[in-house]
Amino acid sequence: MSRYFALDTPFHRFVANTLIVSCLSLAPLLLLYILLTPGFAALLLDNRVALGRLLRQVATNGLPVVFVINYISFFIYALVTERKPCTTSPAIILLGDLSLRVIAFVGLHAFIYVLSAGWFGSFGGDRMLALRVVGPTLVDAARFGNISGVYLYSTLASALLLYATVIDNFQCACQGDAKTTRCRTGSNLGAIWRVGVALLIFATFVGLVTGLAALIAWAQVN
Repeated sequence: MSRYFALDTPFHRFVANTLIVSCLSLAPLLLLYILLTPGFAALLLDNRVALGRLLRQVATNGLPVVFVINYISFFIYALVTERKPCTTSPAIILLGDLSLRVIAFVGLHAFIYVLSAGWFGSFGGDRMLALRVVGPTLVDAARFGNISGVYLYSTLASALLLYATVIDNFQCACQGDAKTTRCRTGSNLGAIWRVGVALLIFATFVGLVTGLAALIAWAQVN
């Protein structure tokens, strides 16, 4: 992946690669969401207006959110792969990525909802209503209860790439074994362990988004 996401990659190519990964991540989860939602597939097949609104929602809300979050993680990944392992604490890298992810996911949803209310008349054209639904919507996203869940889990690929790389680099370098074949390839068990830890970190991201969304929803009614 360092061939496609490196600091010396031209900006337009870096953007294009991120866009491709974002689309490839979105497509299967969006299809899964449509199939799991009772009657949704039939509605989209029979109603062109509904299909158009779905595609507009994905294009104006989902893809921008997924793209921005993926870009953040891929850029941090490029920084990590350019530096010598252990020169930066993995905790700082992971906390930085998690913080930016949470802020971007919640903040972009709020921003785009307000714009959609003004541009497309979503939420009855009421910008305050658009803001009020952000919290409850993102609370349900974690359990794949709405289309925002598609956007949330579409960012998994970039998260796994960054988190597993940070864990691998730090572990190898701090063992003083960063240049050996064993360290570069690792065992199957080691690879499974890294992916497992990366998934736990991503689960933390999901939990933080849910917690922040719940806090926003609580604050709006109190």
